[in-house]
Amino acid sequence: MTGRAEVLTLLGVGHEHGTGDLARTALDGVSLTVLEGELVAVMGASGSGKSTLLAIAGGLTTPTAGHVQVDGTWLADLSAAEVARVRRRSVGFVFQQFNLVSTLTAAENVALPLELDGIGTRAARRAADDALATLGLAGRGRAFPAELSGGEQQRVAIARALVGSRRLVLADEPTGALDSSTGDEVMGLLRERVDAGAAGLLVTHDARHAAWADRIVFLRDGRLVDESAPRGPESLLTPEAR
Repeated sequence: MTGRAEVLTLLGVGHEHGTGDLARTALDGVSLTVLEGELVAVMGASGSGKSTLLAIAGGLTTPTAGHVQVDGTWLADLSAAEVARVRRRSVGFVFQQFNLVSTLTAAENVALPLELDGIGTRAARRAADDALATLGLAGRGRAFPAELSGGEQQRVAIARALVGSRRLVLADEPTGALDSSTGDEVMGLLRERVDAGAAGLLVTHDARHAAWADRIVFLRDGRLVDESAPRGPESLLTPEAR
């Protein structure tokens, strides 16, 4: 990884839900760097802070402690509108439930973030068609989500996350609603995009999918407790299970 740029940097990130006696620590002093061309998987029990970590990494949630840098920009230095701009231009989100707009075609769904960022409709649609073709959906741009299979819908969601110049891909259980073979196909697509130069942060509970990553980090009670390379099934066990 030497010489590759840092696309995501978390320094001592903490976050609490609620205040006073109702405060609950979701993250506690998490530091993590993801480089271009690197896919990092995040594993941990339910409630360990995985989704909060992803939301903070993407600028959807502001940490109560620590600092976040996305593609060379420290988010704490920006206004809310500027953070939203960084998110639109640099960060792509892939969710378990696809989150496609049912009344828009596949191409319109993919083009939407570009149009929201001020790119003209024609240019946005061309970029969307190119992104769909890259993911094996050439000719499916006019189909509505209900006309697509689950795997095709997730491909559209990935195309939307990657369209334009986005450098950071954040995936939250992206295969959870898919069968195993389609899930493997989606993981292969994410791996290909990262290998092409993006940085990826993947939240998953599935050790088989975590094995696609370059590194696996483990969260427990909001703390980063261990890190490993996926060398085989034994390397995917949580620290307490070893």
